Amino acid sequence: MTDEDTHLVLERLLRLRDRREPLVAQIAEWVGVGIIEGRLEPGQDLNSVDLSRRFDTSRTPVREALMLLEQEGLVEMKARRRPRVAAPSPQDIRDIYQVRKRLLSMLAGLLVERAEDEELGELRTRVERMRKLADAGDVDAYFWSHVLLQERMTEIVGNATLKQILDSLALRTLMLRHLSLTRAGRLARSIDDQERLLQAVEERDGELASALIAGATVRALRAMEEQLEQDASAPQRKPVRRRRAAS
Repeated sequence: MTDEDTHLVLERLLRLRDRREPLVAQIAEWVGVGIIEGRLEPGQDLNSVDLSRRFDTSRTPVREALMLLEQEGLVEMKARRRPRVAAPSPQDIRDIYQVRKRLLSMLAGLLVERAEDEELGELRTRVERMRKLADAGDVDAYFWSHVLLQERMTEIVGNATLKQILDSLALRTLMLRHLSLTRAGRLARSIDDQERLLQAVEERDGELASALIAGATVRALRAMEEQLEQDASAPQRKPVRRRRAAS
């Protein structure tokens, strides 16, 4: 997993190719990756003056970038208040994951029906690489590899409507999905889930595959809720810098 892969994911989900202002896209990507990977925490202020200095620009491109992220649910902008990282409520999170569980169950069932053997071989290679990242404890690289794995699954399935709905939730869930992986033991459990899911798909067991991905989604939600509770009860601290965001 490279910074270029991360860039391509954000470029597509934020539709950055449609923007004529490269600097707006660059700022939106930098802030977006920071939010998703946890360097910019929920509720944290986003100082437009500091951002304009970082990117050596006026505040106008910064504001446009933050407005773009607001549309995708990553940033909150209210009158007479500084922009800040969005902080979804526990109920919002549960609602998102309830919908996501149903959609991914459908995805798994369709994958069993439609994937060619060659495509399953490609997915197997991806999962084997993810196992190495999980064993190495590389949360960020594993996370983005997992994002790309699910994107590839939706491409193989070829259901444009399902892909569109999953994409509409993607940016709202990426931060939450990354957070769940920071919980102790979650990387190992996640890769075990991916290997079991792929085996069920290879065996053409649609019912089992759907059940497995639904169970994995529920476990991810529980891990994230536990991590949020732990973070809320811990003393305030500066976020740990794990990897520099794309610039």
